[in-house]
Amino acid sequence: MDKNIFNYELPQELIAQQPLPERSHSRLLVLDKGLGRINHEAFKNIHKYINAGDCLVINDTRVIPAKLLGRKKDTGGKIEFVLLKSVGKDIWEIILKPGRRARPGSRFIFGEGELEAEIVEVVEQGNRLARFYYDGIFEEILDRVGVIPLPPYITGKLDDSERYQTVYSRERGSAAAPTAGLHFTESILKGLLEKGVLIAKVTLHVGLGTFRPVKSEKIEEHEMHSEYYNIDEEAARMINDTKINGGKIIAVGTTSSRVLETVGKSNGTVSPGNGLTDIFIYPGYNFKVVDSLITNFHLPGSTLIMLVSALAGRDNIMDAYQEAVKEKYRFYSFGDAMLIK
Repeated sequence: MDKNIFNYELPQELIAQQPLPERSHSRLLVLDKGLGRINHEAFKNIHKYINAGDCLVINDTRVIPAKLLGRKKDTGGKIEFVLLKSVGKDIWEIILKPGRRARPGSRFIFGEGELEAEIVEVVEQGNRLARFYYDGIFEEILDRVGVIPLPPYITGKLDDSERYQTVYSRERGSAAAPTAGLHFTESILKGLLEKGVLIAKVTLHVGLGTFRPVKSEKIEEHEMHSEYYNIDEEAARMINDTKINGGKIIAVGTTSSRVLETVGKSNGTVSPGNGLTDIFIYPGYNFKVVDSLITNFHLPGSTLIMLVSALAGRDNIMDAYQEAVKEKYRFYSFGDAMLIK
């Protein structure tokens, strides 16, 4: 399958650079995947499309201040680390800039010297493994010296870093936010619970691989990045009960979808568990668990637009994106939302 069939034209001014003042004031494009019909809504009315007995599946990961600005210990040269994932005690896989000369043994200092790092190995795609040295609790030091990394297409500074976190974020570990969840407020979630909707929490720690372009001309040749996931017994029970009782599983975001399809069985139920998933979903994939999806608008040619195309059909998605451009929807992380039902 040619990757170019997932491209579309997007005017630069439609890339949202800041979140709206109110989370739920974003727009909502509703796509009926069976009929190909499009409706325009406000996200605050999402409850109209979720029924009692349905199960909303949210990703409770929390973005860590994974961007570290420091200097090389021997020369004082400036360096930027982005933590991707923990691979062992005090060892992280990182991206660093500039990185060509950062060989094993190179040491770096961050903050006022309370955090140091040493490169221990060069790994795939030029990333490094770095061992960190510090006194105290790593997470607390990271909160002091690190900053939240924003996607590469956001050029400004975010005044309130909590706006790049969901209101239900809990499990630290992501380098990027599960942005479909940014539209939800405590009030919306409370209203859904009162309506009789189940809300199941899963975890998938989002890596920067989510922004990595597909370089292979044929998408089947693309090597998907892996990310840590967890789904506990309570969440699995909610999802399975919903399936048994005829309710819909509504995934919030492509990240929640990837967890569900990783642990899903052919009968639509799921098993609790955790580990690494590198599942790559593109047209031709048959969803086992996910019935509906709340998602943002994704980059052209990305694995994310391929995933939503697998659920709704590529032609439907391309028509919906063309409509969203025409109607001047806001795109990407701080942009508007889409419901595929």
